[in-house]
Amino acid sequence: MTAMFKKKVEAVDDRFTTFHRLETLQVNLGDLCNLSCAHCHHHASPQGARIMGRDVMEKITAFLARHPGLTLDITGGCPEMNPDFRYFVEASAGHAARRIIRSNLAIALEPGMEWLPDFYREQALVVMASLPCYEAENVEKQRGGGVFMQSIEVLRRLNRQGYGSELELHLVHNPGNGSVSGSRDMLEQHYRTELLQRFGVSFSRLHCMNNTPIGRFRDNLERRGTYQRYIEHLAEKFNPLATEQIMCRTLVSVGWDGVLYNCDFNLAAALPLQRADGSLVTIDHADEAIVPGSGIRMAAHCFSCTAGEGSGCGGSLAASGNKVYGSANSNDQGVSACCQQ
Repeated sequence: MTAMFKKKVEAVDDRFTTFHRLETLQVNLGDLCNLSCAHCHHHASPQGARIMGRDVMEKITAFLARHPGLTLDITGGCPEMNPDFRYFVEASAGHAARRIIRSNLAIALEPGMEWLPDFYREQALVVMASLPCYEAENVEKQRGGGVFMQSIEVLRRLNRQGYGSELELHLVHNPGNGSVSGSRDMLEQHYRTELLQRFGVSFSRLHCMNNTPIGRFRDNLERRGTYQRYIEHLAEKFNPLATEQIMCRTLVSVGWDGVLYNCDFNLAAALPLQRADGSLVTIDHADEAIVPGSGIRMAAHCFSCTAGEGSGCGGSLAASGNKVYGSANSNDQGVSACCQQ
């Protein structure tokens, strides 16, 4: 399937299998998390032990200072649980044109973490918040009991801080089952209506991500005997219009230990950037990873980024105007079923 994916992309334009230019540095602070979501591609949990240290953070900050104008995308796990999270955010101030925090929302209700919404605002962070659905039952099948209303409470707090109006608050949807996300525009309309009318919550944009068949989501597919069928389904939904915007062409991901990857999914799949001799490329020599025209490591899970309207850490790829980082097929999942399990 890896060869098939590369061949399909090359058939659109062989340049799309190579790196274009660095626009986003995504930093994974580790796999420690207050939740253990069924769709998590990192197996993140409260037992997560792969946690980025301050020494790696300092190297990342130095890289950002040498490359002004980039977007810094902070993720995990639950990045806020990294002991040096506050240090890293404050140290990166002034060194990135745009800074994104990917949050599961519920973390802000954990004891001792109530300061987070204020901190997001003080640091002018763009909040990218996971909310798989606007129905509690469906969210909690993925994320655990009580998480939906916890998320709603934190969204209300963020709204009071100005998020969703003058500050950017993006929500991230992913299907609860083995299908491809439906129309982003239609889903966004439903999210807006449901969240505003039922909970008084507003947000800036909705981003749709297909579930990537790695990590805990792959484990669940394999237990049901549907892993191969899901991969084939993604391949059937391949959308040529999404290929130019796949995130690995303009993004590099930094793992908790400083090793570099083409994306966070490759990080989870243990597919690091390597030199010809097999040695790993790390943040110490990150300039090696941002050479235009260099090859991208691809695998079967990459089909999740080109299925339907396309999918990536910035949301849909072929849907107009839905790019959180900067510069379609018929839909697999109807809006009325957008959150079905």
